[in-house]
Amino acid sequence: MGADAADLARLYEELASGATPAYQRVKDLVSAQITGGHWREDDALPSESQFVDALGLSRMTINRALRELAAQGVIRRVMGVGSFVAVSKGSSGLVEVHNIADEVRARGHRYDARVLCLREEHAAPKITAQLGLAAGRPVFHSQVVHFEDDAAVQLEDRYVNPDFAPGYLEQDFTRQTPFTFLSKVAPLGRGEHIVEATVPSPEECALLAVEPSEPCLLIQRRTWSRDVLVSIARLLHPGSRYRLEGTFDTH
Repeated sequence: MGADAADLARLYEELASGATPAYQRVKDLVSAQITGGHWREDDALPSESQFVDALGLSRMTINRALRELAAQGVIRRVMGVGSFVAVSKGSSGLVEVHNIADEVRARGHRYDARVLCLREEHAAPKITAQLGLAAGRPVFHSQVVHFEDDAAVQLEDRYVNPDFAPGYLEQDFTRQTPFTFLSKVAPLGRGEHIVEATVPSPEECALLAVEPSEPCLLIQRRTWSRDVLVSIARLLHPGSRYRLEGTFDTH
């Protein structure tokens, strides 16, 4: 933790100001410990109870401070576990289509995946129609949670045109991502991104280990091969662990 109760109390008093609310002083204390290098990436913070006991503040005050720090991406909160110094956010190109596993490894971090489902099923008519399939035809459906150093960074929900992905259901998507496999059997010709902020459902919160109040970044991606729509994916990222970035010029 890098600081005992006495240290926390002393640091808090050093930030004392009649004009500064208590919750803001707690935020300033945590931020100072992080920027000063006393608490490093992925270090566990004191628990809410430890903060309450050390600083003599209400749990509501501590909770507000930690909640706002998480929303700002300074820390991450794992339900039932605690709060941790946030790892520098992973990022993805704004217009390019990348493989999440490659992104994680390029940052020098460990990549893992957990497959939630991989099956043939009858999807909603809208999905079937977008994939250019006759009504009633089944599609391939996969759901995978992607991890960066044990922290979930993406929940992938993907529907695939079975005519362009033979062998999809036989793949081990803990060893290669659906993106990697599809790139081999149906090389990418065109892609489309729709990006928006969203609030995760209770089930998504549990899968991503985020608080219900944490905003998420949703990327809805469609990819074509040889002018045929092959895949429709819904990619959900915790806002505190992921960002999109890009560059442009006017020439």
